Amino acid sequence: MKAIRALRRRQGEHAILEGPHLVEEAVSARIEIQSLLLTPELASLPRWRDLGASLARPPIVVAADLLADLADADSPRGALAVARLARGGASTLPVVEDGLYLYLDGVQDPGNLGALARVAEAFDVAALALGPGCAHPNHPRALRASAGSLLRLTAARDVGAEALASHLASISPRWAALEAHGGVALPGERPEGPLVLALGAEGSGLSEATRARVSTLWTIPLSGRVESLNVAVAAGIALHALRPRRARV
Repeated sequence: MKAIRALRRRQGEHAILEGPHLVEEAVSARIEIQSLLLTPELASLPRWRDLGASLARPPIVVAADLLADLADADSPRGALAVARLARGGASTLPVVEDGLYLYLDGVQDPGNLGALARVAEAFDVAALALGPGCAHPNHPRALRASAGSLLRLTAARDVGAEALASHLASISPRWAALEAHGGVALPGERPEGPLVLALGAEGSGLSEATRARVSTLWTIPLSGRVESLNVAVAAGIALHALRPRRARV
């Protein structure tokens, strides 16, 4: 339990998974569960007895108030696990012909990172590349907001724009970015070939290193007095517009 509290202060190759949904998603994704804590109510259910029996270590049954004290969420709903979830650098990203990549440049809010991962998976993004200064993808809030997407989608950390470009050199992707003002309208469908879509933090925007890579700036037209959109909302609009036409329903 001291180790779990320590994990909350620093993210590394381990992650705290809060709630039954994330734990089940991790097991389904064959992620190594090193410890699993369950409330008596959840531990008594047949499917959780079966799940616990499949792990290398049996679950630890703890009182509900003790589990709540360990969790970052207001209500972990009966389950909390420690999983090994290593995150590498640019070299761990898949190289996909005609792939769409999301490059996050300084997105520091874990909730936004998790929401971006969920949107990315929904629209068939090949992988997430997290630039220097981004929130850690193993942060509990990022994992919860992703609803499991950060357990399935490859997310590389501390990836500079040049490092990503070098890793993807064999497919030579086009680089584009979203800008709140001054860019051209989003295309009606995704341009041909591989693409890196860069998104900056809502306050500071794109770094100079990323701007140097970008050849196209896209802006989402807004009406009324709204100056800008949350980064995850903007990403969802852009990625929906960039889906191949054959994928639309």
